[in-house]
Order: sequence, then structure tokens, then C-alpha cells
Amino acid sequence: MTITTADPCEPAMVRPGPPLWLLAELTYRCPLHCPFCYNPTDHIRYRDELTTDQWIDVLRQARALGAAQLGFSGGEPLLRDDLEVLVDAAHRLGFYTNLITSGVGLTEQRLGALKHAGLDHIQLSFQDATRELNDFLSSTKTFELKSRVARLIKRHGYPMVLNCVLHRHNLPHVDKIIEMALEMQADYLELANTQYYGWGLVNRAQLMPDAAQLREAEAVVNAYRARIGQRCRILFVVPDYFESRPKACMSGWGSVFLAVAPDGSALPCHAARVIPGLSFPNVAATPLSDIWYHSDAFNAFRGDAWMKEPCGSCDERKQDFGGCRCQAYQLTGDARAADPVCAKSPEHGVVEHAVQFAAGQRRESREAPLIFRSDANAARLHPSLAPD
Repeated sequence: MTITTADPCEPAMVRPGPPLWLLAELTYRCPLHCPFCYNPTDHIRYRDELTTDQWIDVLRQARALGAAQLGFSGGEPLLRDDLEVLVDAAHRLGFYTNLITSGVGLTEQRLGALKHAGLDHIQLSFQDATRELNDFLSSTKTFELKSRVARLIKRHGYPMVLNCVLHRHNLPHVDKIIEMALEMQADYLELANTQYYGWGLVNRAQLMPDAAQLREAEAVVNAYRARIGQRCRILFVVPDYFESRPKACMSGWGSVFLAVAPDGSALPCHAARVIPGLSFPNVAATPLSDIWYHSDAFNAFRGDAWMKEPCGSCDERKQDFGGCRCQAYQLTGDARAADPVCAKSPEHGVVEHAVQFAAGQRRESREAPLIFRSDANAARLHPSLAPD
């Protein structure tokens, strides 16, 4: 970032560098119904999607700004019939492209077409290493399909990342998940503990593990790391609620990450829509350079002038940027507050209470049923969106 100011008497303004990482959320449609999905719980509000030409224009503008890495995500991006066209356009523009997929719809023919179009990398999600739990958590019968797709990915010579979102229900299986990844010859295994946004927040009490579960799982991961070396790189992401300092969310708001939602809304992070009072520009109406550099939404939490105490005077504010703005709003009602996962936050007790409550529920086995992502459940959570 560079600091500029037109008037030496005025506070310096932070001008960001380019958006290096572009996430193209092509659609919120998805064949799976995962209860930890980070997509907005009102996803049915955003049924209109950018056209092929509009997406290609977004890619051109992002590349001109300096974006180098591109993720095709969703929902399930394979539900877009034009995915190969978009991959081809991105490849010609010079992006390094990554497909983030459930594997549903990734046939031999389609994988060959994506390879021909220039797709660089594939991240394939599993919900568990067992058929029973994988299919229960996705509310679909997809374990065998995912296993076939994993073999296809390797056969086509792709570097492959297997991703499995961890939570109370599958943490005891982390050894089986690692063994599955090794059997499938995955290059990377991302064990990302559930972060509580979207549907994950709705199901927080049912998904959150206790500290003992996390410690045991991390010990298993570290033992495998020591044993297998570089054969498969394992990333283990601890859930925010169990840390004493917040993560540097998106490396800072509007710093390097730019997401474009299916309807064309430009977002500084996946969950940004939860923050009221911010108007997110649409790429169909506003040039991407204007959005990135000049929009109120992207400038809302850049720098540190917006910070309240204790962040404003904290010597770690240049490293963690105050933590996650969406999480701060969801837990305190104030997007400018310190992220409550931080032990310095006056609201840290909210996080401690959530952890204690989830642990108590687990011990007493009084869990409410999971609320799976679906159009019907979205309408129940947001009655104004229910059809007449």
C-alpha cells in the first residue's frame, strides 16, 4: 500500500495495491446441502447471475488492475455451462486458475475440456472419509462420485488439493481423512475447521468442537506430518473461536482480495454482505478500478483510522488489522469493534460463552438437529423471501 494525501493538514489516505486474488463466485446454486456452507443464508435472493460476456469483462478488468490468481467458486461452479469458456478467457489473460468444486458434474469429458481450456489447479471437497458421514453432511449420495473424480483429477495430471471442513462430527476421523488423501495421492490436504459464517453460524452450537477434540486432532495431524514429510502437505486451520488473537482476515479489508458474487456485487470478503450500511457496487454498472480504489465499501475498513479501542492503539494492529469485520459485527453488532476472538476485546466473553455452551451441549448430547443449506431452509430463515 502507498500513503497519499492532497492536503498536509488532512489525515493521510491509504491507497491499496492491486487486488492480487480474484474469487469469481459464479453461482450460489449447489447440488450439496452442507450445514457449514459459507454462502449467505439468503442465497435465494441472488438468483440473477452475470452473463458469460459480463464475467469475461470482469476478468479483463481484474487482470488489468494486476490480479494474478483466480478462483472459480460457488455454490458449484460446474453448474455453469460456460465454465470452460471462462477458464479459456482467464488462461488467455494470464491468470493462474483454480477450480473449487464438490466434483459433482466433473466428468471425464468435461475435465478434458477444462484441461484443454487451460485450467491450472483443482480443489476437491469431501465432507468425511466415510461414505455414511460424507453423504449425511452433504445430504447427498456423493462419496463414490467424489472418489471417482479424485482419480480423474490425478489421471489428468493435475496438482490436487483435497479439502475437508472439520467440526465436531468428523474431527474424530481426521486420521481416516488423511489416509484417504494419501491413498488418492493428493498433493495438499486442507483441513479447515469450520469458521462461523453463513450456514456455519446458523449451526454453530451443533458444529463447534471442544478444546480437547481440537488438541487431539491437531496431535494426529502433527504425527502424520512428521511421518509423511512432503508426500502430502497438510494444512490444519484452527477455528477462530479457539485462538487468543484474531486472524489477519483477507490480509486486511480491501488489501489483496476481491470477490465478485454471482449477481455481480463486488465484495472485500465472502461474508461482507452481513454488515449493514455498506452498499456494495455491482460490476455490471461500475468499473472495477473505481470499485477497488474509490468505493465507500472497499475503503470502509482500510488502514486503521476506523479502529476503535483497543485496536486503535494496539501494537499488533498492523499484523491482524483488527481481525474480521464480519465476525465483529455478527458477535457484537458493531463492525468497527475489535474482533471478539481477541483476548484484548471487551467482548471476548461472547466467544468464551459460545465455546462453553457448545462443549456443554456435546457432553449432554442435547443437540438441536442440523439445519442443512437448502432453498426451503433459506426461506424459513428469511420469511420475506418465501414465495407467496
